[in-house]
Amino acid sequence: MIVKDFFKKTETRKVAAAVVLGISALSSTFCAAQTKDTVVKENGNPFIRHMYTADPSAHVWKDGRLYVYASHDIAPPRGCDLMDQYHVFSTNDMVHWKDHGEILRASQVEWGRPEGGFMWAPDCAYKNGTYYFYFPHPSGTEWNKTWKIGVATSKNPASGFKSQGYIKGLESMIDPSVFIDDDGQAYFYYGGGGVCKGGKLKDSMVEIDGEMKTMEGLEDFHEASWVHKKDGVYYLSYSDNHDVDGKHNQMRYATSKSPLGPWKSQGVYMDPTDSFTNHGSIVKFKGQWYAFYHNSALSNHDWLRSICVDKLYYNPDGTIKKVVQTGAIKK
Repeated sequence: MIVKDFFKKTETRKVAAAVVLGISALSSTFCAAQTKDTVVKENGNPFIRHMYTADPSAHVWKDGRLYVYASHDIAPPRGCDLMDQYHVFSTNDMVHWKDHGEILRASQVEWGRPEGGFMWAPDCAYKNGTYYFYFPHPSGTEWNKTWKIGVATSKNPASGFKSQGYIKGLESMIDPSVFIDDDGQAYFYYGGGGVCKGGKLKDSMVEIDGEMKTMEGLEDFHEASWVHKKDGVYYLSYSDNHDVDGKHNQMRYATSKSPLGPWKSQGVYMDPTDSFTNHGSIVKFKGQWYAFYHNSALSNHDWLRSICVDKLYYNPDGTIKKVVQTGAIKK
């Protein structure tokens, strides 16, 4: 199934990028200075500044560190079709960040489109000693009709990932996200263009158990689904279709007593950034909840984005207070 208007914003992205005549040599040098295992200390946002990154998926693994899996915007920008690499960053204190380097690129995906590119927002999950890295990638030249959700695995959280094929039987949609409940059951979510679907994963973590269901009750869903749980309540957060006065994706959320809904819309938890898109994750680390997202503060360009993080707080009734975006660099 191809969702109507799924790529309306995507085509706008490509047109916007196409009219850009160039990026300064400084920006190119800035992005080229990528060193594996670099430890950087950053105060404020963006917290990764030696390369352009987007779509942060944050997790705390068994070693107690917080890991962020991100897509990579390449300079000079050609549009979202040039994205073809994933990086991992980690921290133990939310100040010092380690760049573990690239973990996967399009040329390593044996079933992917021969032209490469289109390695969009990923996610990662851990179960029974294995890390499962989920990523969207087209399998054909006609990319907008051939999206698949690939899976790469490793015994380490930030290295050694090898492609293991893709999840069979899914529709052509993007933005995979995996949530593992307290009982060990894994749930898979993805979507785009107004449709979000969710379902159970089998213990293999690479097969859907039963049918994928449309998540009911979401208001103005566009993409970027993410599920977390707090005090017995499930939260599904996502980006909407907001496009007013030059501002773009807001981050919304909904709640439920079940990981597959039905969901109750709870409104906006993050206002638009200075980027055309936003894509976020929510995670608890050392007793504090955090909201990860991206903006364009380093480049002032929609398709050279940078990942950011700010503290997230809840009201007594469990609703989320609007995130205050802090420390953005402005040129």
